[in-house]
Amino acid sequence: MHLPRSLWRAALLFALAWLAASGPARAADETLRVGSKRFTESYILAELLAQTAAPHTASPPVVRQGLGNTAIVYEALRSGAIDMYAEYTGTIALEILKGSPANTREAMNAALAPMGLGVAIPLGFNDGYALAVRAPDAERLGLRTLSDLAKHPELKLGLSNEFIGRADGWKGLADRYGFTQVPTGLDHGLAYDAVAAKQIDVIDIYTTDAKIDHLGLRVLEDDKKYFPRYDAVVLYKLDLPTRLPKAWAALQTLEGKVDEHAMIAMNARAELQSVPFDVIARDFLANTGKDAKAQPQEARRGFMAKLFGPDLWKLARQHLVLVALSVGIAILIGVPIAILVFPHVRLRAVVLGLASLLQTVPSLALLAVLISMLGAIGALPALIALTLYSLLPIMRNTVTGLAEVPNGLRLAGTALGMTPPQSLQLVLLPLALPTLLAGVRTATAIAIGTATIAAFIGAGGFGERIVTGLALNDRELLVAGALPAAALALLSEGIFELVEYLMRRRRRAPPSSLPPA
Repeated sequence: MHLPRSLWRAALLFALAWLAASGPARAADETLRVGSKRFTESYILAELLAQTAAPHTASPPVVRQGLGNTAIVYEALRSGAIDMYAEYTGTIALEILKGSPANTREAMNAALAPMGLGVAIPLGFNDGYALAVRAPDAERLGLRTLSDLAKHPELKLGLSNEFIGRADGWKGLADRYGFTQVPTGLDHGLAYDAVAAKQIDVIDIYTTDAKIDHLGLRVLEDDKKYFPRYDAVVLYKLDLPTRLPKAWAALQTLEGKVDEHAMIAMNARAELQSVPFDVIARDFLANTGKDAKAQPQEARRGFMAKLFGPDLWKLARQHLVLVALSVGIAILIGVPIAILVFPHVRLRAVVLGLASLLQTVPSLALLAVLISMLGAIGALPALIALTLYSLLPIMRNTVTGLAEVPNGLRLAGTALGMTPPQSLQLVLLPLALPTLLAGVRTATAIAIGTATIAAFIGAGGFGERIVTGLALNDRELLVAGALPAAALALLSEGIFELVEYLMRRRRRAPPSSLPPA
């Protein structure tokens, strides 16, 4: 099978880009990789762990922020994509160990050891789940405990999706207290806006959230003692202390150094003052564990500072690599498959139907499945997902372009004695190229938008700002991530428009004169 020379050129460029991107990306065995979940406190603790270890590692620690919920970060740890992250004892006991008897750190370590994992370094604070309501409503309705809340089924509950699905979350809580409400699933950061705007009445909170006092919320007492303690600890790979002994020794110094007041104050600096996570961690360590309230009150970073922040070009490069590689691989896979199935009507319908089916799978669901199958997070599952989403427009437009070639031109190639491969290379594909290119254009636009989702699994790109903005409920940061992605989409449209214009000019140009006999 012969493809146009331009496609082979593109394939070579994409292959070189892949080698350039993946070659140096392999982390050395001496590199410490720290992960975090997708909420403010986890971002800060990841920076705190990384900065504590940094002076004692050969290369700077890699911080993989905002990887998602417990299931995704835990899978990243098990697969070796990260070495450690800050977790909570209640979550370990009920979500990771599935409720097996593990009330002490020693029991947890015994249960985790067969998985190659361990628990260590209790940081010094408890960050439990609770439900909260607006203080005026609590006063008006006499709400002090969760049992009181069960007497008011008319109140609307907006709970985080993770809390609704957790083993230690809504289902067990509803059974314990007899709640009859059907909660609405919300992002944790957005729930605070919703309860302040009176769109919902009750939300789930972490007890160290900064916005509890800021918004005047009343935390309801867990009078039936449903929730366990959620003491912050480090969940780590068992080989870490022997692989990086100096870094591990430095991390031990954090034990008991972060109390609840300090954690609430650090969360407040991030959520209410937009102070970067790494700055908050650095200031805390510089004060050797003093209360973060001792820090000066910074002015909020403005929108322009967020839009043109120092991470802009790094995120742009990551986004471009993801899009270029995924679309390039989709071209190399989709075009040959479309050519092969084109003469076979039924097979063509089946293949295009399967490609269409892939488009219906939600992005996060596909990423979760790929993480489970590959045992990895980051660029690889993101690249596979983006490639799968790019296949349909490329394959469909290739088939459409081939179908639009007039029969007369097909027969002309045969009359000139061309073999089928020659006819494909010299007649069919050149004539189908404009339609094929339109499919690549559509696939690129889809990939640019979908690539923002890849940040949920640590693949980088402009989605990092969007994910962090969601965690902080920071609209400016959300827009600072969305605008560059939109600009990239407009730039790609301009490039494709230019390419199509040059192709049209070339088709309209008069044929060159024949050489003299």
